[in-house]
Amino acid sequence: MSAVTTVAPPAQSLSPRVNPIDGIRQSLTLAWRTVVQVRHNPWELSDFSFQPIMFVLLFTFVFGGAIAGDWQAYLQFMLPGMLVMNMLFVTLYVAQGLNTDLTKGVFDRFRSLPIARWAPLAGRIGADQVKQLWSIVLVLIIGLILGFRLGNGVVGLIGTIVLLLVFALAFSWLSVLIGLLAKDPERVQIFGMVALFPITFVSNVFVPADTMPGWLQAFVNVNPVSQLADASRALMLGDSAIGTPWYVESASGPVAASLLWAAALVLIFAPLSVYAFKRRV
Repeated sequence: MSAVTTVAPPAQSLSPRVNPIDGIRQSLTLAWRTVVQVRHNPWELSDFSFQPIMFVLLFTFVFGGAIAGDWQAYLQFMLPGMLVMNMLFVTLYVAQGLNTDLTKGVFDRFRSLPIARWAPLAGRIGADQVKQLWSIVLVLIIGLILGFRLGNGVVGLIGTIVLLLVFALAFSWLSVLIGLLAKDPERVQIFGMVALFPITFVSNVFVPADTMPGWLQAFVNVNPVSQLADASRALMLGDSAIGTPWYVESASGPVAASLLWAAALVLIFAPLSVYAFKRRV
C-alpha cells in the first residue's frame, strides 16, 4: 500500500505588489464607491450643505454690521474666508469615513483583495474632492444670491477653486492621520475640532489681523489659513478690493505661500498616515 502525499498549495500574499497605474485605477474605483453612497443616502449631502449655509447667513446678518458697519461690505470680505473655513471642516469627513470603515472591518476585507495597500486611502481622499467641490459651489451660490460680487472674473474664480481643492487634498492627509489614530468616530470629531478651531479662528478668516494684539498678529500672519484666505480674496476680488481696509495687493505672495504650506502638509502627514495605516490594518 503506497502512502499518499498531500502537497500544500503555494502561499499567496494577501496584498501583492501592484503597479502604480493599476493602483490609480483601483483608487478611482474605491473613490466612486464612496461617492455613489450619496445616491443611496442623499441625507449625507446635508452634512455639507446645511452647515455652510447657516454660517454664511449667521456671519453676514448677525455679525456683519457689528464688525464692518455694513453687512454687504462684510460679505465681500467674509465669503472667501468662509470658503476656506468650510473646506477645512469638510476634510474632517475623510477622517470620520475612514475611521468608520476601520471599525466596521471594511479595510480587513480590502486586505484580502489583490489591490494596492494605499488604494483605499487614496480613494477616500479622492472622493473627498467631489464633496469639497459641491460645498464650494453651494457657498458661492448663497454668496452671489446675498450680493457677493466677483471683481476678478471667471479666471479668478476658477483659480480660487483650484487652489482650495489643492490645499484640501494636502490637508486631507492630516484628517487621514486623525481617522487612523482615533479609536472611534466620536473621538475623530473631538480630535478634529481641537486641531481645526485654533488655526481657523485665530486667523484673518473673519476679521483683519491688524485689529488684534501685536503678539497675536505674528501667529495670524504665518498661519496657513490666513495665507489661503488672503489668496482667495486676491484671486476673487482683484482690483475691486482696492480702497478698502482689506485690500490684498497681489495674489502671487499668498498663493505661493499656500502652495508651499500644502507641500509641507503632504511631506509631513502623508508618511505618518501611511505608517499609522500599516500598524493598524
